[in-house]
This record gives sequence, C-alpha cells and structure tokens, in this order.
Amino acid sequence: MSPPTPTISRRSFLGRAASAAAAPLLAAGCGAGRAVVPGIEVLLNRDMSLIRGRRVGLITNHTGVDRRLRHDADLLQARPEVELAALFAPEHGMAGMAAAGARIESRPNSRWDIPVHSLYGASTQPTEEMVRGLDLLIYDMQDVGSRYYTYLATLRNCLQAADRFRIPLIVLDRPNPLGGLSIEGRVLDPRLRSLVGSAAIPARYGLTPGELAGWMKSRLHLKCSLTVVRMDHWERPHWFADTGLVWVPPSPNIPGPMTALIYAGMCLVEGTNLSEGRGTTTPFEVAGAPWVDGPRAVEAMNRLELPGVAFRHTRFRPSTSKFSGQICEGVQLHVLHPRRFQPLRTALCLVAHFRRTHSGHFRWAERHFDLLAGSEEVRNSIDQDRPVGEMLEDWEEALAAFEKERRDFFLY
Repeated sequence: MSPPTPTISRRSFLGRAASAAAAPLLAAGCGAGRAVVPGIEVLLNRDMSLIRGRRVGLITNHTGVDRRLRHDADLLQARPEVELAALFAPEHGMAGMAAAGARIESRPNSRWDIPVHSLYGASTQPTEEMVRGLDLLIYDMQDVGSRYYTYLATLRNCLQAADRFRIPLIVLDRPNPLGGLSIEGRVLDPRLRSLVGSAAIPARYGLTPGELAGWMKSRLHLKCSLTVVRMDHWERPHWFADTGLVWVPPSPNIPGPMTALIYAGMCLVEGTNLSEGRGTTTPFEVAGAPWVDGPRAVEAMNRLELPGVAFRHTRFRPSTSKFSGQICEGVQLHVLHPRRFQPLRTALCLVAHFRRTHSGHFRWAERHFDLLAGSEEVRNSIDQDRPVGEMLEDWEEALAAFEKERRDFFLY
C-alpha cells in the first residue's frame, strides 16, 4: 500500500512522473512553453475557499512573491475575505538580509502591522503562543534543492507544530530550481539530523516543497491536515531557467540559480578550513586559502575530467567569514554543462585533493562536515584516501531506495 499523500487542491491531479531517462542533457533550459504559475497565484485565483473567513499565519520571507513580484503578505491583505494575522520568518529573516546562522529576534510589529515571529531565534518551531488564535498556517518560500538549506528544517518544524497544535497547514508550491529528476549524494544518517540535515534524504533530492512536505508527513507519521496548492505548468525536467519566473535570491550567498546548483556540492567546503567564497562575489564557486597551491589544484582537478565542469586558477579576498581581508589562492569552478555536472562528486574530489596535498594546513570542522555530508563515513573515507568513485558506489543502493520511495509523493 502506498503511504498517504497530502490533499491536493487541483482536482485534475494524475500523479504523472517523468522518466529520468527522458531528461535532455542540455547546457541551458529545456524550453518550457508556458511560464510556471506559483502556488500563491493558484490559491488566490482558484482556491480561495481554502482560506476564506480564516485567520492566517504566513510562513514566508522575501521570496514569497507572485510573478509580478508582489509579496504574499500584500496579496493576502488585499483580500477582505481573509485575515492575515501573523508572519513567521526563517533563517536570514523576512527580508533575507541576515548572515548565515545569525540569530533573529521576533518583532511585535512589521510594515504589515502584524507580528513577525522568528523561526531562527529562541525557537525554530512555531510555539503554542505564536499560533494562538490562528485558523491555519500557510508556507511559501523558494528553496534551493539541497538538503543543507535550513528552509527544509523550517518546513519540517512547521509540519510538526501543525500536528502538535492541530492546526491545518497549506503549502504553496514552488519549483525545485535543480529540477525534479536528478538525485545525488549520501542519504542522511538519521542520527545526524540537524538544521542543515532535517530529513533522511540525499543532498540533492529532486522534490518540490509540496512534495517534500508530503514525504515528511508520511515519514514522521503525522496526523495534521496538509494541503498542497500545486503550481501550474511545472514539469519534472524543468530547471529554474525553464520556469519563466524571476529568481529572488533566497539568501545572501545564493545570488542565482547556477549558485544553487554548485551549492549542492560545494556547501561541503563549509565543513573544512578552506574558504568557500563567502564574502566574495562568487560564493561556493571558489575554494581556497592563503596556503593553497592554486595552479597545482587546477591541474589535478582538470585531469580528472569530471563531467560538465572545468577549473581555473583564481585569487580572491573574502570581505567576511574565513580569511576575511586575506588573499586566498584557489580554484574557481566553471559549469560548462549544467545537466551533466555532478556537484557532489565534484566537491568530494576537490576536498579530497586538498586533504591529500595540504595535510599540514588542511583541517576538518568535523562535526559540521559530518552534518552536511550526512555521515561520519564520508570524512573517514577521505582521510583514508579512498577513491571518491567507491564512495559513490556505496551510496547507490540507498539512492535507489529513495528514488523508488519519493515517487509515491510526486505531484507533477
């Protein structure tokens, strides 16, 4: 028997799943014929019955906009038949300006004359006091398609709060910018669950927020009412370039969809004493340190002939984070064929190179790397000079199981 799926607001849902074998290997988008309509517009144009007459709490940030870049809160407040009573903000805050990991305080008021409750401060989950008087919660944020991103933890925590306080949750769906076909990386060891690894999924998981919410509800055995308002015109092979939507950077260091793709692997560099380019104009596209031999790294990485990517020697000076104000030697990734590029394989090969060739300087941030990688085994394998290809082969069985499991939650 298939696990229970969330309520779907589109009566015509057929549960079609695109075959991975049909995915075109294109350098650019695959040419979507019509612009994707995000869930917020579907809700307001066709599904107002879901929220009419309700006091609503909106979980969102600056990415919660329609195709004309109008904010969800403005759109809801313009509808007299619904009362927007509270806002809930994730990491980086309602405006997306706060630095990674920065604690954010709740505010009693906002430009919408309603409170903004922080879900990245004293609490990372809506509390009973926060939801008191609300009839339902609505979740709408643009994600980046990687397990490390804390918006996944926010989604999970809101599902658990909806279950605990018996309040319905509506997820307004948005595209996975990396498409809905490819998955990559080690499935998270549940013992390492954290804000940067909130679910036992691979680093690149190929689900939309609505699909992931359905998967989480099933895996967590929650009884809450979950409704997903589907997008119009999104299909599994579509990457963000195919959607016709404007990219609103979800956080300061994901300025564009290409960064989101590279981040799916290069976020692992955060778990080392190498700079991952925070505080530069190319976050996650570069890796280095003052003690790195850049030309040697470039030669070694290009010799591997990794699919879809080339490496160039670079120097950079971070303005914040690791090595702030210092000149770093290193490499820059140039993605030549996005649909062939394998961010996890690439990042692991790069980290393994620096660990092997700069052992006198290279250091792990052990706990953080393990949380990102999803297992202590990844770091231990690199320390033992185990070929990256062998590690990837070890993950294939778990990936195949997740691939089969996730199909029960496809909405497109």
